[in-house]
Amino acid sequence: MKKAIRRLGIIAVLVVLGSATGSLVRAAETYMVDPVHSSISFMIGHQGISKIHGRFNDFSGKFTIDREDPSKSSFALSVKVESVDTNNQKRDEHLRAPDYFNVKQFPEMTFQSTKVRPIDGGYEVTGDLSLHGVTKSMTLVLKGGDKVVEFPKGMHRIGVETSPTINRVDFGMRSEKPGLGDEVYITMGIEAAKN
Repeated sequence: MKKAIRRLGIIAVLVVLGSATGSLVRAAETYMVDPVHSSISFMIGHQGISKIHGRFNDFSGKFTIDREDPSKSSFALSVKVESVDTNNQKRDEHLRAPDYFNVKQFPEMTFQSTKVRPIDGGYEVTGDLSLHGVTKSMTLVLKGGDKVVEFPKGMHRIGVETSPTINRVDFGMRSEKPGLGDEVYITMGIEAAKN
């Protein structure tokens, strides 16, 4: 009887130790995009002499970072296209119309990663960009993501930056050619937080 009790005690200790050891293995961490501390802006050539600047004010996203195996990380972002803001109400209404973004038919622009690999200073992320009813693969270089800060107390944050360029014609947006350039220069500075 004493031997049986001793065996049960040893098994219990091993289970507890096994659980403690398992908890030391770092699990993937999920961060939600914080739009208050993030920005998505763009610029496009106008008449070959200057560039018009704009931004999107409504977006969300989720990053899952697996530091043990970065290839298992994922990045997703969704932008409400109706939130386009070029600091001119009339122009913004035109951009929402069918001959541009056509926000009623295509209310969101999304990016979903399909492949992630670590690079010096960040991540190379390949994924599907969907805009204006067209989905195309693209690769982003995300700088950052390795530093974690606590702000406010109890909330951990990471930040990434990227500056891709897309061709609007690839996504079926051909209005006002050649007055507006084909290339759209995008700049994103994203903070994401987890509790």
